[in-house]
Amino acid sequence: MKIHSPFRTALVATLGVGLGVVLLTSVQSLSTVMLYIGTALFLSLGLDPLVTFLEQRGLPRWAAVLVTILGVLGVFTVIILIVLPVVIEQITQLVSQITLLITNWETTVQNLKDWMTDTFPNLRVDEVFDYVENWMLEEDWAKNLTEWTGSIGQGFLALGGAVLAGVFGAFIVLVLTIYLTASTPSLKRAVYQLVPASRRERFIDIADQITDSVGHYVMGQVTLGVINGVLSFIYLSIIGAPFTAVLAVIAFFFSLIPLVGTLTGSTIIVLACLLPGVGSPATALAAAIYYLIYMQVEAYFVAPRIMSRAVAVPGAVVVIAALSGGALLGLLGALIAIPVAASILIIYRQVLIPRMNER
Repeated sequence: MKIHSPFRTALVATLGVGLGVVLLTSVQSLSTVMLYIGTALFLSLGLDPLVTFLEQRGLPRWAAVLVTILGVLGVFTVIILIVLPVVIEQITQLVSQITLLITNWETTVQNLKDWMTDTFPNLRVDEVFDYVENWMLEEDWAKNLTEWTGSIGQGFLALGGAVLAGVFGAFIVLVLTIYLTASTPSLKRAVYQLVPASRRERFIDIADQITDSVGHYVMGQVTLGVINGVLSFIYLSIIGAPFTAVLAVIAFFFSLIPLVGTLTGSTIIVLACLLPGVGSPATALAAAIYYLIYMQVEAYFVAPRIMSRAVAVPGAVVVIAALSGGALLGLLGALIAIPVAASILIIYRQVLIPRMNER
């Protein structure tokens, strides 16, 4: 039995474990950079259908990319210049209303009691409020509230740092998106050269299907968000809902989230319509009825037509993908989980199943 063999085995195993630890640490350190690259790649694939459309109309690649980027930036600039002042004004009004409710707490509680007494005449309102008051005293609610308000300053500092980091990250993502959108064909050709020539044609076909599906999904989701935001602004203005610009922006951004985005945004809007002093139960009821109808129309008529060129994903896969993506990467993971699942379905249907049928 050779004595040096155990030492050699232990040394190789130790080096392997160390290399694995170094690789995992490097991936963790570069997680933010990888997140920026993934977001930029996702956005560039979403813009690629517009670039291809302009190329088919006779524009060279660089001009099509320039027009697309300038068009997107121009639209967002116009939206910000028009909506941002209104949003800031209405957020200020919202904060003022909440502050007024807190400062006039006794009046607010009495108004709530009167409303509950008129709305639910069989409810013992005084006993309900006595129970809540006793619970707050037992839980030392006042002390907890004091501790919570004492940490507000630290929370604002953390929020300011997060906003600065978000602005910096958005700038990095914008630069990467422009670069990736401009160099998409060359990047595809570089990847295609890594595939053996005998399988290259099939690989190119599947890769084009995946990129086209992701691009159409991104454009379709943004289109749904725009439709929801515009219609929400019009309808909420008609029924006299408070903070219509803010609520319309909420409707737009939440519509970008697959599966539960529209429902979550609609719930927030309905609750905002219930704010005392600016809203009313009638306004909230009208908003709730509208969003119940809109979600049905979107699910059965609007979304199937807009998403017709994207790969259809079964409902169970949508739920699993959205939950998994959200658990791994948060909101961004939930956004990109559906096209990733669609890509896996394409590979499953066109590669794995035919290969298994040949055996």
